[in-house]
Amino acid sequence: MTTINVFTENIYSGWKVDEKEIIKNTKGMLKHYIKCLGSESCLNGYDYKSITLDIVFCDSEKTHELNRDYRDKDKPADIITFAIFADDENRFVFDDDINLGEIVIALDKAEEMTNKDVSMAENREQELYFLISHGLLHLLGFDHRDGAEYNFIINEQKKALECIGYDKI
Repeated sequence: MTTINVFTENIYSGWKVDEKEIIKNTKGMLKHYIKCLGSESCLNGYDYKSITLDIVFCDSEKTHELNRDYRDKDKPADIITFAIFADDENRFVFDDDINLGEIVIALDKAEEMTNKDVSMAENREQELYFLISHGLLHLLGFDHRDGAEYNFIINEQKKALECIGYDKI
């Protein structure tokens, strides 16, 4: 059985997320992805006993800075992923652990999205988990460069959200 380590940090004072609940649900979604998509992911062919990832909650000012400095995009983002394992052609497993990387989420952007969509307004956590599920897919090596890949990502996110009880999207 694989151990999943999720570390969180909230540097955004406007939303005190329930980090314990987020860790539990992130692990649930990642287990779902490994079970259903493991053979198609960057994990395929590697032996490991644990997987580690980080989630940082911040504001759009921080994601704007990261987008500008690391992606040459001069605009804020709701989510940025740094897929350490998936993006490294020299993938390595250290002490039987795979470090997938980091998901950075602008909580103010997530709130903005729920305020725009009346059906989401009552549940900003659902938007947050939608973003986390999206980031997990990127950490596992999935992308959405065209319409077919985008539809695949969205469908897989819906399935992952169903497995943690957020199936109203």
